[in-house]
Formats: sequence, structure tokens, C-alpha cells
Amino acid sequence: MSTVSQDISTLTDRYQTTVPSGVRKQLNLGKGDRIRYCTDANGRVYIEPVRAEEDDPALGSFLAFLEADIKAHPEQLQAFDGALYNRLKSLVADTAVDLDEPLSIEDE
Repeated sequence: MSTVSQDISTLTDRYQTTVPSGVRKQLNLGKGDRIRYCTDANGRVYIEPVRAEEDDPALGSFLAFLEADIKAHPEQLQAFDGALYNRLKSLVADTAVDLDEPLSIEDE
């Protein structure tokens, strides 16, 4: 992996630091944003922004469970087709969706 940029920050007596401006710009971080520290098997540490949609701990746990199950049992994956596919397709066939349209108050 090639290095795009390098920035240095200093830890305070309370183990706090300032995220360098180049990193903030690259990750599109603002005041109050949260960051996640990820450490790989080689000890390399990465930081990434935590976006609002990631704040649901149940969703994160469920997705981690699914990932582990898929890795452990890839032979159980099946294509989504046949009768179930046709049934679901018929349920939404006449539904128009505009993904750019804002949600109504009732839908939020």
C-alpha cells in the first residue's frame, strides 16, 4: 500500500491529540464528528469516519454476525430467484420510488 500523505500529531498528558488538517480534509471531518480506529493483524492502525447511519449497535452486531456466518458457511449461500423472487417482484411491480425525494414527516 503506498502512502498518500503523512501527518504527525502529538499526544497530550491525557493521551489526547488533534487530528491534522490534512487528515480532516481527506476524511471530510468536522467538529463533533466521530472516528473509528482500526488495527490490522500487522499492527497497522487506520482511522475512518463514523457516519450517523453506523451508530446503530444492533445493526453493526447483526452485520458482523452475517459476515462471520457467510465466511464460515459459504456453501449455504443461494441465488435469489424462482418462486420467491417472482412473488416479491409482483408485490412491488406497480410501486414508483424516487430515491431523491425527501421523506415526508410520517415516513421519518
